[in-house]
Amino acid sequence: MAKYKRILLKLSGESLMGVEGYGISLEVSHRIANEVKAIVGLGVEIAIVIGGGNIFRGLSGAEKGIDRATGDYMGMLATVINAMALQDALEKAGVHTRVLSALQIHQVVEPYIRRRAIRHLEKGRVVIFAAGTGNPFFTTDTAASLRAMEIKAEVIFKATKVDGIYDKDPKKFPDAKRYETLKFMDVLNQGLQVMDSTSISLCMDNKLPIVVFDLFRDGNIKRAITGENIGTTVS
Repeated sequence: MAKYKRILLKLSGESLMGVEGYGISLEVSHRIANEVKAIVGLGVEIAIVIGGGNIFRGLSGAEKGIDRATGDYMGMLATVINAMALQDALEKAGVHTRVLSALQIHQVVEPYIRRRAIRHLEKGRVVIFAAGTGNPFFTTDTAASLRAMEIKAEVIFKATKVDGIYDKDPKKFPDAKRYETLKFMDVLNQGLQVMDSTSISLCMDNKLPIVVFDLFRDGNIKRAITGENIGTTVS
């Protein structure tokens, strides 16, 4: 039985790559789609925010000499590509899905309108929010926090490559300690790499919990939504 009625799932663009170094793995996108389908079957209303790092990241573009604002807009367009790929995978799995973009691209996706997004969710459709907030200098983490607040989601699930939040990089340090629970101020004070400080502050101010867990363990999205104690909860 689902613990939540309406949730926001944050996916990184890199999660769509799988073992590939760039672009979109159809195998991974279809696996994510099937996991989301199982959640929809529980009656949960699901919104998704997806990054664009598998195609283009604004910050890395700026480091190479591209104007930061231009780079961020390029990154936003990358998220639209990822959202369309995930929509295709979801619809092939039989899940009604809508992509709503903060940048207006009428030929391929709907414009983001808050009341429309909520109506889609109420009708049982999965909603994918693309193009971040529509503004440069804001990450897709911040977009996830903002959209979650706007649609009155009960929780943000951040699906990553690791099984929670650690005090240091577990890939580099075998003695890294995983936290089961954290307070928002702990994340900010310790500079833990969960989400950027703007998104953490938004969640803290609005008392919106974040659950960080491993996307690549089969069934983990369902475990998280049914309230199983996996990953790290920030509240």
